[in-house]
Amino acid sequence: MENVNFTCPYCSRHTTITEPNQFNSWEHFSLNKSKLGDIGLYISAITCPNKDCGRLFLKVFLTDAKYSGGGWTQTKAIQEWQLLPESEAKVLPDYIPPAIQEDYYESCRICKLSPKASATLARRCLQGMIRDFWDIRKNRLKDEVDALQSKVDPLVWEGIDAVRNVGNIGAHMEKDIDLIVGVEPDEAKLLIGLIETLIDDWYVDRKKKQDQLEKIKLMATEKKNAQKEDNK
Repeated sequence: MENVNFTCPYCSRHTTITEPNQFNSWEHFSLNKSKLGDIGLYISAITCPNKDCGRLFLKVFLTDAKYSGGGWTQTKAIQEWQLLPESEAKVLPDYIPPAIQEDYYESCRICKLSPKASATLARRCLQGMIRDFWDIRKNRLKDEVDALQSKVDPLVWEGIDAVRNVGNIGAHMEKDIDLIVGVEPDEAKLLIGLIETLIDDWYVDRKKKQDQLEKIKLMATEKKNAQKEDNK
């Protein structure tokens, strides 16, 4: 079994997975040919080697099957399901407000199943972040985003406004009910990616600065106390 490069979705540790920490298996379905043709199921399981994590990554693939050389082999994947963790969401720090965490995780969970609903939740998550981090509260998200424009980088603001616009597709019915505007999974994933960037740029960076300043203040206090002891 080949070693594989792996980034744990739970602890974000980059590592190389060796055989004791991975299991792969494929099984051909011995049944009458379905409309999908000859098929099989491939299972991929990995345990994180990080001793502080050790959690399970589990993914299954429905594949085409081909009989060759006296046996069945898999060919291409037809469909895939990630079972553990439930989504590709990053693990957010506990200092992120619970309501924002909930909307983010749910948006990630349904990204492939219902991209339009995922985009709507990304929009809701964005609104919660603007209200919590920037303390901007208005009747409409559009007004809140407009009020944010002078406080952030122009490119970031354009991305934020894009999340609002795409999220509106799921949040509001079109005036022409026969007009169907869809959102693709890759598009919903882009919106989630921006939410993750904003969480890093706003909440995580602020926490790092706060922690650094606390260390500086503590160091200054210790130096001051040491000087007092020397002057006694």
